Amino acid sequence: MVSGGQPITIELAEGKKAYFSSDHHFGAPNEKDSLVREKLFVKWLDEVKDDCGVLFLIGDLFDFWFEYKHVVPKGFVRVLGKLAEISDRGIPIYFFVGNHDLWMKDYLEEQINAIVFRDKQDFIINGKEFFIVHGDGKGPGDDGYKRMKKVFTNKFCQFLFYLLHPDFAMWLGITASRKNKMISGDEDVHFLGVENEWLITYSKKQLARKQYDYLVYGHRHLPMEISIDKARHINLGDWINYFTYGIFDGENFELKTYLRNQGEESRDSIIKIIK
Repeated sequence: MVSGGQPITIELAEGKKAYFSSDHHFGAPNEKDSLVREKLFVKWLDEVKDDCGVLFLIGDLFDFWFEYKHVVPKGFVRVLGKLAEISDRGIPIYFFVGNHDLWMKDYLEEQINAIVFRDKQDFIINGKEFFIVHGDGKGPGDDGYKRMKKVFTNKFCQFLFYLLHPDFAMWLGITASRKNKMISGDEDVHFLGVENEWLITYSKKQLARKQYDYLVYGHRHLPMEISIDKARHINLGDWINYFTYGIFDGENFELKTYLRNQGEESRDSIIKIIK
């Protein structure tokens, strides 16, 4: 488990790209519907693995996740198996803990050799400066969640949850998580404007201390690409309504929608304000 530190430098081999994806919330809204999305995500991973030089998963891969010492959540075998395959091909996987899988411990590190981050991290990819974080609790506002996160990350509170029988604990966690309004996406449909988006405000704060080329987030399910002076603020969207992902070819970053040419319906709502 990595917590910040010095920038990590990545040099993409010729023809290789960096892929970014977030907010899959596998397990929601139920096992049947989640499985449809899981299979689609696995298909996407299959399609990109040949030119993938590095894979970034920017939080909330699962809608609820809790690891006991010898117990991990049931399901997700297709996704985890495909990630293991990608890792076995020598492709680095960087995983950022989100607010729905913040109780991640060492399972992904041990099983698929992922490098797991609990907070923000700087990267230098082919000379471009990246600031990457899931985004929950960042920026102004959302005080209720920030207080709740302190409870969720408290070691004693985690120990109390650990004492529950796994069957009951998982039912409780899954039920509470599925009722979260973030899953419906209803609160993420409308762009609030550059001055009112919390994460854009947070990006401006980061840019005041250091110049970045790209600031990449999950959490905010609405995909967007916003210019802030010479930098680019990126919200990756989700795999619930938008099925969007980011791709960096070594020179330029682009948001794409996977379903656009797949004969499926999705919200074609990538917000772009590019100067």
